[in-house]
Amino acid sequence: MSDTRPLRSVTPTIDIYIKLAQYPILCDLIRVRMREELFRRGIITQKEFESEVKRKAMESQRREGLMDPYSQEEANIWNKRKERIRDFQTDAYFANNLGSPVLEAIIDEVLYSQPSTSHGPELKFNPEIAPWELLFQQGEIYETLPPQEQEQVHHHLQEIKVVLIKRMISDQLPFIAVAKQVFVMSDLRRIYQRLIGTGKIGGKAAGMMLAWRILQQKDPEFGPDMSNQVGIPDSYFIGSEVIYEFRLANKLNNFMNQKYRPLDEIRKQYPVAVQAHLDGQFSEAVVDQLREVLMHMGNDPLIVRSSSLLEDNFGFSFAGKYHSYFLPNQASFEENLAALLEAIKRIYASTLNPDALLYRRHHGLIDYDERMAILLQRVRGKQYGRYFMPTLAGVAFSQNPFRWNAKIRREDGFIRLVWGLGTRAVDRVENDFPRMIALSHPRLRPETTARAIRQYSQWHVDLIDLEDNTFKTMPVRDVLKPDYPELRYIASQDKGDYLQSIMAAGMVKPSDRLVLTFDTLTKDAQFVKLLRTALRRLESGYKTPVDTEFTVEIVENYPYPDYKLHILQCRPLSQRTDEQTAVPIPTDIPEPDTLFRAYEMVPDGRAEGVRYIIFVDPEAYYTIPDTATRSDLGRAIGHLNKLLEDEIFILMGPGRWGSTNIELGVPVSYADIYNTKVLIEMAVVKDGQSPELSYGTHFFQDLVESGIYSLPLHLGDGKGLFNWDFFRNAPNCLSSISPKDARLADYLKVIDVTAVAGDHRRVNILMNGITDEAIAFLVTGEWPRNDTKKGQVSHF
Repeated sequence: MSDTRPLRSVTPTIDIYIKLAQYPILCDLIRVRMREELFRRGIITQKEFESEVKRKAMESQRREGLMDPYSQEEANIWNKRKERIRDFQTDAYFANNLGSPVLEAIIDEVLYSQPSTSHGPELKFNPEIAPWELLFQQGEIYETLPPQEQEQVHHHLQEIKVVLIKRMISDQLPFIAVAKQVFVMSDLRRIYQRLIGTGKIGGKAAGMMLAWRILQQKDPEFGPDMSNQVGIPDSYFIGSEVIYEFRLANKLNNFMNQKYRPLDEIRKQYPVAVQAHLDGQFSEAVVDQLREVLMHMGNDPLIVRSSSLLEDNFGFSFAGKYHSYFLPNQASFEENLAALLEAIKRIYASTLNPDALLYRRHHGLIDYDERMAILLQRVRGKQYGRYFMPTLAGVAFSQNPFRWNAKIRREDGFIRLVWGLGTRAVDRVENDFPRMIALSHPRLRPETTARAIRQYSQWHVDLIDLEDNTFKTMPVRDVLKPDYPELRYIASQDKGDYLQSIMAAGMVKPSDRLVLTFDTLTKDAQFVKLLRTALRRLESGYKTPVDTEFTVEIVENYPYPDYKLHILQCRPLSQRTDEQTAVPIPTDIPEPDTLFRAYEMVPDGRAEGVRYIIFVDPEAYYTIPDTATRSDLGRAIGHLNKLLEDEIFILMGPGRWGSTNIELGVPVSYADIYNTKVLIEMAVVKDGQSPELSYGTHFFQDLVESGIYSLPLHLGDGKGLFNWDFFRNAPNCLSSISPKDARLADYLKVIDVTAVAGDHRRVNILMNGITDEAIAFLVTGEWPRNDTKKGQVSHF
C-alpha cells in the first residue's frame, strides 16, 4: 500500500542554503549556532554528528576516485572536505527538524552580537579577530577621551595597538614592547593606508617608522621638543605576502629549496633565479596600486628598498644582504612603471643570493621562511643643475667603538658623513673616504695635516643624473662648482699647505681646488646637537645602542641655518657581549714571543687559542702583476675559510678587506671570511696618518654580528711592532691544507702555530679599546683540537 501522508516540501535544505548565502562572512558563525541548537534540543548528539560527517567524507573520497585516501589526499584537503560536508549536514538537519523561524531567530541573534565601537570603558569585541576599521575607530575613540578616562581604558588601547602592530609591522616581542608605548593610532592608520597588498611592512620600514615616532615625542620627560627637526621620506609599503602571491602565480616556488643546497650550487643557480623572477608578472591589482603610487610621486626620484621580516630586526641586521635600487623616474610613465616593477622583482630575487643564504645559515636562520616586503620612498634631496642628491647623508651610531684620541667619548656617538646619496657612507668604496665625526669632539679628526686630510676625503659623489635618467658615481670636481648653494658647509679651499674655510660663496673662483671637509658643520653646535640628541633618544627608546641611516637638509635662516634630519632606517647596533669589560694588556711578554702590537682604532675583546694564521704578505700582494691572481687569492681564502671552520684562525692581509677596488685589498665577501676570529687590516701609513677604516659599512656589520674582530695594524708608523721574522720564516702549510691553491704560495701563507712553536703553543690576541692597544703573542697551554666559535649579536 502506498504512503498517503502529505509530502513535505522538497526544498527546505535549499531554502536554508540560499538564506545563508546572503551572509557570506557571518554564515560560518550562524552555522555554529545552528549546530549548538541541534545538540541542545537533542536532535542529534555532537559525537553522532561528527561521526556521520567523517563517514560521509570518506564516501565522497571514494566517489571522487581516491582508492588510497591517506596517501592521495593531504591533511589540509581532508579538513576542507570535512568542513564542507559539515556545512551540508548542518543545513539538512536544521531544515528537516527546526526550519526557517528558528533560523531567523539565530540570524537576528548573530547580527545583534556583531562587534561595535564603545565610548565607555568596556571593550565589546575581541581585538584579535576584529575588522581593521573597527580597531582603528575604537583606538581613536580611546585616544580622544579626557586623561582621567584614558587611564581606565589604557589597557584596552594597548591591546588594540599590539594587534595592529602584529598584523602590519612586526610580531617580534622586543619591537612590540617599544612600539606599543610610542605609536599613536594615526601612525598605524597611516601605515595601513599606504600598505599595498597584505602582510607586514618588514624590518627596514618598521625601524624607520619606530625611530621617527620616538623622535616625535613631545613629553618633557624626553627633553626639548625636536619633532619639527625630524622627518621621514614620503613612503609606501608592499606587504610581505605579495612575494608569495608573485612566486605562486609565476611558478617560482621551486627556487625556495635553494637555501639547502651547497654554496657552489647556490652561486651557480642564482643568475637563473634572478632571470626567472624578471620574467614573472605581478597581479593586476598590485600593478594598479603601483600606478597610483607613481602618480602620487610625480617625476621625483625614488628608491626601492628591501624590507624583509628578518632585516634590521632586534638581533640580526642583514645589513647589505638584500638589494635596493634608485630609480631616476624621468622617463615616460609606462617606462617608469616598468623600471619600478623590475626593481621589485630584483629585490625578491635577492632573497636567494648566496651571501644572504650563507648569512642565514651561519646564524641559524636557514629554516625560517624569509618574507620580503618592499619600502618605496621618495628620495630626499635637491636638484643642482642636471643632478639630484641630498646635501648631507650618512650613517650614525649612538655608541662610538673607535677612539683615535683619548678625549673621545664613546657614548656621544659617531657619524660617517658624505655629500650626495648615502651609498658612499655605508658601502666599502674604492679609494674614497667619508668624513668620520666623533660627536663628543666633532672637530677632532683622525688626520691632522692638510695633506692627510686631502688624501682621506671624499673624492666621488653618488647622485642621480636627471637628464640621463641614471644613477651615477662622478668625481666631485666635475660636479661641485662655486655656485653650489651649500658649498661653504661642505667644502674648504685647498691652499696647498693648508685648507681654508669658505666664509662666503663669492670668495671661491672656478679655478680653485676644493676639498670636502664638512668643517663648517663640525663647528656648528646646532648641527652636532641635533645628531647627538637624536642618537641618545633613539638609544633610550630602543633600550640598546642603535645605528641609523639619514639625510640632513640645510634650511637657510638668519643669522644661522637650521637643520632637518630625515631618518631613512634605524636598527639595534650589533655589539659583542665581551665589550663590557676592559681587557688588560700584559707588559711582560718576551719580545721573541710577541707577534705584533697595535695602537690605533683598537676594539675591545680577545681571541685566544689561535692555531692558524692565514697571512697575505702586503709587500708581496702589491707586486702581483695581474688582477686574475688577486681574484684567485680571494677565492683561495674562501676555500681556507671552509676547510678550517672547526679551527680557530685569523686573517691578516693588506689594505681594506672586502674593498670593491682590487688594488686596495684582497677581494673577499662575507661568504669568504665568516669563520675567522680576527680580520686584520695591514696598512702602510702615509703622511703619518692611518687610512679610513671599514667601521659603519655593511661589511663591518657582518663582522660584528659574527663575533669577528676588525683590527687595523699600521706598519712603519713608529708606534707598533711587527715580527716580520716569524711571519716570513714560518713554514707554509697551504699546499697540505688546500692543494688546489698551492700555486699561490708566493703570496698566501697558512701558518700552523704548532708547527712553528710546538704542540702546546697557540696565539692569543688581546685588545683594549680604552687604552687603544692590542697585542698578539705566543702562549703555552692545553688546547682542544677544535673549538666552536661563538658569534655575538645585538641583544635588546
